[in-house]
Amino acid sequence: MNAAKYKKELLNNMDLYFITDSGLTKKGIIEDIKSAINAGVRVIQYREKEKSTRIMFEEAKKIKSICSRNGVLFIVNNRIDIALASDADGVHLGNDDMPFKIAKQLLGMDKIIGLTVHNSGEAKYAQTSGADYIGISPVFETTTKSDAGMPGGLNLIREIKSHMTIPFVAIGGINENNIKNVLEAGAKSAAIISAIITKSDIGRECRKFRDIILKYHNKL
Repeated sequence: MNAAKYKKELLNNMDLYFITDSGLTKKGIIEDIKSAINAGVRVIQYREKEKSTRIMFEEAKKIKSICSRNGVLFIVNNRIDIALASDADGVHLGNDDMPFKIAKQLLGMDKIIGLTVHNSGEAKYAQTSGADYIGISPVFETTTKSDAGMPGGLNLIREIKSHMTIPFVAIGGINENNIKNVLEAGAKSAAIISAIITKSDIGRECRKFRDIILKYHNKL
């Protein structure tokens, strides 16, 4: 299988989508990533808002090396320059980030671009524009992203799923108490941040949520 097909296969089979958070981590994001990968996670997003470009570049290089050795997709949130400099597999962009068409020109055809969407109109636009996947955000109220916007709830997942042919991941306020509702609404993949990163054993939490997702979809 060539690299492009392998990346698409990983996107199509996403379960737990892991996003770093340097403000919540107990052992550092690099250790968090290693624990997540050891627990079977195959998509890692590096999200950093506070650090300098130099530090982000150095961290991104380390993450790229770890992900490459383990056959894991490495996505950089927002920062196309960091993604290019570290040879990440792609970027995840929000509404206030670089326009999709320009990002595609800068990154090239072999890089992944995911887009955050907040309603069905944005989801349809992302799909027709050529996005590789979308993040439906926020499903529930979240404290890990100050500009996340109003939660769309489970109905937003149901509405978007009905016309999506590309992979999507549900994001925002998802935890052990509501993950099954998210799956019942139609999500195959979920990003869970505070409910994992604030715990002492990242690997155990990742395995727990992966087991829930995979069992629901009868993949275990």
